Amino acid sequence: MRVLGLDPGLRHTGWGVIDVAGNRLRHIADGVVHAPTELPLAERLVALFRQLNAVLERFAPDEAAVEETFVNKNASSTLKLGVARGVVLLAPAERGIPVAEYSANLIKKTVVGAGHAGKEQIQLMVRRLLPGSAIAEADAADALAVAICHAHHAATQRLWSAAQ
Repeated sequence: MRVLGLDPGLRHTGWGVIDVAGNRLRHIADGVVHAPTELPLAERLVALFRQLNAVLERFAPDEAAVEETFVNKNASSTLKLGVARGVVLLAPAERGIPVAEYSANLIKKTVVGAGHAGKEQIQLMVRRLLPGSAIAEADAADALAVAICHAHHAATQRLWSAAQ
């Protein structure tokens, strides 16, 4: 199974692709798509959508996973992040790819073992879990962590479903 992990952002959206076979994970690719900050919001969203579609076209994932929105003190920033997150959810869903969502704490617990791990810890564990991955940016590492989280939780869910 091929999984696309996505870490949404209006300026920078991280993505990471892994292949999953049982409990084996293999790094395929990662990167960050950037929406030009000088464009109006609607045009930034179009740019984000088109870049994500290029990633989807190139890597053809079977499933996608997205980090849930973190609510911060600035309501305007949270709203803009939510709009970008909508585009991130739409891109794979529009192609019929199942999309799962995970909280930041669950992702960190799954990958690092602690729900409040820092970015450096996440990058270290992602590199350890995906040997040979040369992660370009922190957003890409976060996206790979989302994919790893989904690989573990989706496998467990499938086992439970099969047992019933």
